[in-house]
Amino acid sequence: MSALKVTDLSKTFPLAKTLFGKAKNGVRAVRPMSFEVQVGETLGIVGESGCGKSTLARMLVGLLEPSGGTIEIEGKALNNADPRVFGRLIQYVFQDPISSLNPRKTIRQIMDAPLRLLHGLNPAERDARIREIFASVNLREEFLDRYPHEFSGGQAQRIGIARALAADARTIILDEPVSALDVSVQAQVLNLLADLKAKFGLTYLFISHDLAVVEAVSDRVVVLYFGAIVEVGRAESIFKSPRHPYTKLLADSAPVVGRALAAPEQKDTELPDPLNPPPGCAFAGRCPRATDICRSKEPQLTQMGDDQFAACHHPI
Repeated sequence: MSALKVTDLSKTFPLAKTLFGKAKNGVRAVRPMSFEVQVGETLGIVGESGCGKSTLARMLVGLLEPSGGTIEIEGKALNNADPRVFGRLIQYVFQDPISSLNPRKTIRQIMDAPLRLLHGLNPAERDARIREIFASVNLREEFLDRYPHEFSGGQAQRIGIARALAADARTIILDEPVSALDVSVQAQVLNLLADLKAKFGLTYLFISHDLAVVEAVSDRVVVLYFGAIVEVGRAESIFKSPRHPYTKLLADSAPVVGRALAAPEQKDTELPDPLNPPPGCAFAGRCPRATDICRSKEPQLTQMGDDQFAACHHPI
């Protein structure tokens, strides 16, 4: 059984009406997409800013209502009518660890909420569970009576991870979990996430723009562009032999020690206008391989290896 299954999931944000009362076309932040995440897997989701990564993540945990499609978590359809049910199945670790914690509450109060509201534990049980979780993320118990502003970014991120674990969820969305941290602290948090995954049998969706981090932690990778999946496959295959020109652009743009930086081969560097999306392939305006068919017909995900799919008329 898959931990998470998404079928034709999409999100369109409506726009305000014009002066004459005519509604503008909405912004399609996420175009219909389908994928599965197996139990115990880490699925990396990559793409540049504005590609729909965070919008997708917020739909998966029920913070945004999809415009279409379905979400299944451990075989159960996501239903916002009872968020407590899915709060015990899937949780979210936010990008900014400090701002994601309530500044008016102590860490003990923050940790206490999911145990009380989702699991109905009594005070003694909650206290024992909080101490157990804090030990698993390598934090001292004395931190529990402090406030979020008293912690460094790395400590605050550990608290955010501990809060997700308190809900006892088996699937966790990690939205840029280390991008706001120093490099040395990033390594510590990534090692902690790997240990927790092995200890508790967790499933991760790891969202990041840092390709080196995604390659290191992911089993499979989904590449997003302009709200759509353009390539998906095993992490080693995606980075060793990308089939979509956009994936290659991302890989070539990542800094590598000993390799001189060079301007990528592309016609344009801007994303298409979301209010006036182009016909055909959204990447055609930036793609050196684009032809007339790319500008008129939208490509579909096609298998191009044992476990590699790309949406491209002229794959590499």
